Amino acid sequence: MHLYEVLRRPVITEKATLLKEGDKYAFEVAKEASKPQIKEAVEKIFKVKVVKVNVITVPGKTKRMGRREVTSSSWKKAIVSLEPGHKITFFEGV
Repeated sequence: MHLYEVLRRPVITEKATLLKEGDKYAFEVAKEASKPQIKEAVEKIFKVKVVKVNVITVPGKTKRMGRREVTSSSWKKAIVSLEPGHKITFFEGV
C-alpha cells in the first residue's frame, strides 16, 4: 500500500481538536492499514516524529429511511501521538 493511500483524511471534531493540545492528531485511515504503516506515513508526509499510534474501528450507524434500516459503513480511525515539540501545521488554525 502506498503511503498516500494509508491516510484518508484528518478527523476534525471537537474531541480531536482537544487532543491537539496533548500533541495527538486523529486521522481516518484505510481499513487494511497497520500501526507501523500509519506511523511511517505520518512521519514521511508531515516530517514529524511519531511516538505512538492507537487504532479504533468505528462501527457504522443504523438509520431508518422509511421502512428500511440502512447501515453506514464502518471505518478506521488512528490517533497519532507525536514527540513533544513536534506539530503538524496542517491542523493549525482549525
